[in-house]
Amino acid sequence: MSSASENGPSAARRWAVIAVGFAIALTARLLPVPASIATVGEATLTGDGLAAMGILLFTLLLWLTEAVPFHITGLVAVVLMALFRIESFASIISIGFGNHIVAFFIGVLVLSSFISRSGLGNRISVLLLSRTGNSTAGILFGFVSVGALISMWITDVAVAAMLMPLGVTILKEEGIKPLESNFGRALMISCAWGPIVGGIMTPAGAGPNPIAIGFLADMVGVELTFLGWMLYGVPAGLLIIVPVWAVLMLMFRPEISHLKKSREEMHEEYRKLPAMGREERVTLWLFTLTVALWLGSPLLESVLGISIPISMPVLLTASIFFFPGVSETAWSSVEKDISWSSIVLILSGISLGMMLYETGAAEWLAVATLGGIAGLHPFLLVLLVVLIVSFIKIFLSSNTVTATIMIPIMITLAGAVGLDALSVTMPAAITASMAFIMVTSSPTNVIPYTAGYFSIRDFAVGGVVVSAVIAPIVAAVIYVVGMLTGLY
Repeated sequence: MSSASENGPSAARRWAVIAVGFAIALTARLLPVPASIATVGEATLTGDGLAAMGILLFTLLLWLTEAVPFHITGLVAVVLMALFRIESFASIISIGFGNHIVAFFIGVLVLSSFISRSGLGNRISVLLLSRTGNSTAGILFGFVSVGALISMWITDVAVAAMLMPLGVTILKEEGIKPLESNFGRALMISCAWGPIVGGIMTPAGAGPNPIAIGFLADMVGVELTFLGWMLYGVPAGLLIIVPVWAVLMLMFRPEISHLKKSREEMHEEYRKLPAMGREERVTLWLFTLTVALWLGSPLLESVLGISIPISMPVLLTASIFFFPGVSETAWSSVEKDISWSSIVLILSGISLGMMLYETGAAEWLAVATLGGIAGLHPFLLVLLVVLIVSFIKIFLSSNTVTATIMIPIMITLAGAVGLDALSVTMPAAITASMAFIMVTSSPTNVIPYTAGYFSIRDFAVGGVVVSAVIAPIVAAVIYVVGMLTGLY
């Protein structure tokens, strides 16, 4: 029995309430409005109005019986209204949340929390790192690549929090002291750089990504899908994994070539992990479902005849965790892992960016500073945008703030000089997440920094080199993909 239901109705009774409530809502959606009640005075009840009332009854029933937590009931009601075609999901969310991207961010944070708390993230990390062997070069490559591959699907902050304890354990077993070892510096920095690389690959990887998608939709009506982002982000991320690792090896060459622990001992550590528990299996299933829904959204849209923004799948699966008998983790625990300050920053940031756009300030800034770039060769244009955003990030000192300020300017610039909005926004959006220089640019960097094995200067010097190395690679990928898709 889940901890959420120990002092309340059984899971079976709660599921029964959910079923009854859903039946009421579905009946209201399918039945025509009786002519006798369709018009009352000058008011008219439409089919959509009746469906909305049915969902309201569903919501009231769940609230009164506490079949699922109150706030989860509200989220499910939002999804139902979209599925019942009362209004598009994005429009419904925008009324209450201001922007559906906020709902996406909440959903990703909930999913990240379950992956961390269930032990699934640690299991995946230990499994992959057990394949690297005991050479320090292999371990560094493992941390960078593992961080990148996991951060494709959950926020990079959560991935850094998973990797950092593993890295500290290795360093302590080797007797390595803070600030006295290049291997210690490199390993802890890899706990940040790996997730940063993965953060650019999908909208779920980092906070600035959904912000950029939201601005594109709100300002110019461009709906960038999950797969649409991956088309640029995945090849860019995969191609910079090796260069990022190479810079680590060059700038912080390990003073030891192999760990004291043998390869066999590292394999044995993975084999000693306990069998996957129920909570891990549930998390794995819902994580897989989330990814499948993200990737399959175009097909589902054509089948269901509704729009499915990137926020809708993860909000649905995040809610399912709290359905009766699904998970043993209570909302009160997950709530502690959700960065509400980040959500507030995104909300205020979107508002600021929209005001820059609507007041004309973004257009003035864009034309005054970058108005001459339209005549550049497309590759040089993309490279210039990547370099400009990388430079500005040093001063803005926050991925989210960088996206908030730069994306509206880039979108406005595109309109002012006659370019496709995506042509300058995509390189800016991807670069906004590449916080390789400043520790303060992202909590992803702060987490391994707190272990004490590298200084702010270590991070910045290495970050300047890696940014210079990967900038042309990222620009080339965006340009080539853009050429193949007709963007350039």
